[in-house]
Amino acid sequence: MALALPALLCLASGLALVSAGWSWRGPFASDLTLRASLAVGYGLGIFSVVFFLARAFGVSNFVVVDVATLSLLLAVFFLLRNHATRSGTFRKPAEALDLPRWLQRVLAVAFIVSLCAALYAAVMRTLGHPHGDGWDAFSIWNLHARFLYRGGAHWRDGFSTLIPWSHPDYPLLLPGAIAHFWSYLGSDEPAVPGVIGLLFTFSTVGLLVSALSVLRGRASAMLGGLALLTTPFFIELGSSQYADVPLSFFFLATVTLLCLHDQSGDATASGQRGLLVLAGLGAGFAAWTKNEGLLFLCAIVAARVRVFFRPERSGEADPRGPAQRLSDRAISVAILLVAVAPAFLLIVWFKHSIAPPGDLFSDPATAFHKLIDPTRFLAILKWYGKGFLRFGHWLLLPGTLLLPALYFATGVKPTRNFGPGFRSSRLALVLTLCGYFAIYLITPYDIYWHLRFSLTRLFLHLWPSTIFLFFLTFRRAIGSVADSR
Repeated sequence: MALALPALLCLASGLALVSAGWSWRGPFASDLTLRASLAVGYGLGIFSVVFFLARAFGVSNFVVVDVATLSLLLAVFFLLRNHATRSGTFRKPAEALDLPRWLQRVLAVAFIVSLCAALYAAVMRTLGHPHGDGWDAFSIWNLHARFLYRGGAHWRDGFSTLIPWSHPDYPLLLPGAIAHFWSYLGSDEPAVPGVIGLLFTFSTVGLLVSALSVLRGRASAMLGGLALLTTPFFIELGSSQYADVPLSFFFLATVTLLCLHDQSGDATASGQRGLLVLAGLGAGFAAWTKNEGLLFLCAIVAARVRVFFRPERSGEADPRGPAQRLSDRAISVAILLVAVAPAFLLIVWFKHSIAPPGDLFSDPATAFHKLIDPTRFLAILKWYGKGFLRFGHWLLLPGTLLLPALYFATGVKPTRNFGPGFRSSRLALVLTLCGYFAIYLITPYDIYWHLRFSLTRLFLHLWPSTIFLFFLTFRRAIGSVADSR
């Protein structure tokens, strides 16, 4: 019962924030699941930021702060509600995948069985490892949470150079959210990090399935959900109390919201800009989750600018004139920049005033020599190839091969008719993957050790978003093949 109040405040804050920027109207069940999934992640993000700022400014009455935060978000929601209601219209899934009824039933049963099996496995792993399954869980994320909660006036001691193995420069979304719940309980109950890990894991599934259902219908949604739920490593890591699955959630949230925004009819209308703000906040929360999220934030902004200000493609129908198109795109980029600015400034302040310097850029001269070392390029490329084939911990064929096989087997033909949300998201994932490559080039650690213990987790950051973008391309593909036969 002690968790009821913070859980309610957390979920209500996330729901108020999401609803304030929401203008999409899809099928009721999918729309509700999509909002609820976003509300869980965004609510935990708000809880983390509020706790950290309260600690930084010496505020100890968290109930008052949480109620004030929720009241502010509700006020924003009610101010924007009437306008969002007028601008939002119900939309059916575009180009929904058309399958025979019997195959849809098989898919539904397979999805339900996979969901139950994944939930059972995740809960049992969480119960079996109450303090986390792996070094990072208890030596980084939960340790930082304990310093924030137990440290009192000396909470900054947790970000000291005396404990470099705890990576004191890492952002604090996960530790801050955990410590916030502990402050209500009055003890550092180990069940809290485990429950938060489960919430992020299955909110990622809910977000993926509901977003695909809204945009491409139930068949694509169940296929995407199956691809994620049957990824053993996703369930393993999601129940290990690491920050990688929460990071993948915010990657996916940013990508789905950008695609919803750009496929919502008149995406430049003021009623649709709330989705763009939510996407920017998702990228900001990603940066507040792990250092890799800061790379993604920069990648999504750069990709958005590149896609919007590229030379015009022939054949793209747009009734607006060149000046109006340029103005609308500039406004869109400006809104995204404003939305990511608070998290970016928070991280800059944290890293400048509280956290010690990170270890990746501790020796710039050596890093430069590593950048031009061809043996390091070859080693990383080889590990990228092996990681692609081994990713996911499947028993037989990896999903990284099954998805392309499904793509070619169903006769899907590449198309250039995707919106800017799809193109900028795809480019951002590629840029993020290239950024990971660059980090491995300059790593101060042994390169083989670093690749061995981190590459699979880095791939997982991109996996839910990759699945989403993949099934977004499934436009009547299987139905067309079945009809032609």
